[in-house]
Amino acid sequence: MTDAQHRPPSGTGAPVGERAVPFAPAYGEASLADLSRSLLACLGLPVPNPLGLEPAGRVCLLLVDGMGADLLDAHPGCAPFLTAHPRRTLTAGFPSSTPTSLATLGTGAVPGEHGIVGVQMAVPGEGRLLHCLRWTAPGGPPIDPDAWQPAETAYQRLAAHGIEPVYVAPPYFRDTGLTRAVYRGTRHWGADTVDDRVEGARRALQESRFVIVYYGEVDLFGHLKGWGTPEWLEQVAIVDRMAERIADGLPPGSVLYVTADHGMVNAGERIDFDARADLQEGVRLLGGDGRARHVYTVPGATADVLAAWRAALHGRAWVVTREEAVEAGWFGKVVKREWLGRIGDVLAVSYGDTVVIASEREPLESRLIGVHGSLTPAEQNVPLIEIRR
Repeated sequence: MTDAQHRPPSGTGAPVGERAVPFAPAYGEASLADLSRSLLACLGLPVPNPLGLEPAGRVCLLLVDGMGADLLDAHPGCAPFLTAHPRRTLTAGFPSSTPTSLATLGTGAVPGEHGIVGVQMAVPGEGRLLHCLRWTAPGGPPIDPDAWQPAETAYQRLAAHGIEPVYVAPPYFRDTGLTRAVYRGTRHWGADTVDDRVEGARRALQESRFVIVYYGEVDLFGHLKGWGTPEWLEQVAIVDRMAERIADGLPPGSVLYVTADHGMVNAGERIDFDARADLQEGVRLLGGDGRARHVYTVPGATADVLAAWRAALHGRAWVVTREEAVEAGWFGKVVKREWLGRIGDVLAVSYGDTVVIASEREPLESRLIGVHGSLTPAEQNVPLIEIRR
């Protein structure tokens, strides 16, 4: 794919109607997986450097949950420091959700290789779902994060080369299932407030050559209030000041990179699975999230479910089979055979402002204003901003 195909267009979603086409992630060229590999190369590891990042003595990566590139472009005045520095645009990958993107960045592998292919995924053969953010799977024994996501992380590779990565994030993230699955190899530095995280980044950079700092409130306020609202804009401004303060404390020869795990759109039309008998017929489990649904069917019902969902979501979503999604490369060029059962028999990936909610099964999620997960530019495009000292 050419660079022009991944330049962020105007607007916040794909065109509505039959001419809408998925915005394909730039795996192998400009995705979060490529950023992961390039950061290792930047620090001197003998690995490919697809983004061509220049060497640095120390690297700090500020990961801002939900700060999509298109969203930042729409409000540059809220982030004067960030917009004053060189920036390129990467793609998150599919689905454009936090667990998938953290695993992609954490392993340097595409979703089809690391296996975290959604917020909620079927546990194959067990008739239950793993919720990756909560790391819960009711109806059976706990899921071992090391077994569910067994790939070596980029942080473990750094540690093997004598670089101990430090992860600066809220204390309650320590030892959660998702943290164990995607941040293995890091030393967790608990930091609650913005000041704590800035100070944590500065101090950690005195001890380590690689520090990753997580900030989640842009995503939180986008979900609760909507992107572009005053509350959301204030969070972007906080990130801008936070990045400037971290940059001011960088040791000589260091670099700060600022990126995100996904973008966002504001929900409009809500189609309620729990109120639609036509959508429920033949469905065994409903996974994924409102913008990227994994639909697991009862034996022999896939064709009927596919037809029903295509009819119900005509002009609102791309509705495909597992095989079609894999063939199209949505999860990358390779999907490991052992991960196929985690992918829905049918996938419903919304465009425009449509969200497929489940008001009874997912009451909190069904009320969210800002949403993400799909293959639209506003959800896929994430910034990569570079500040060197």
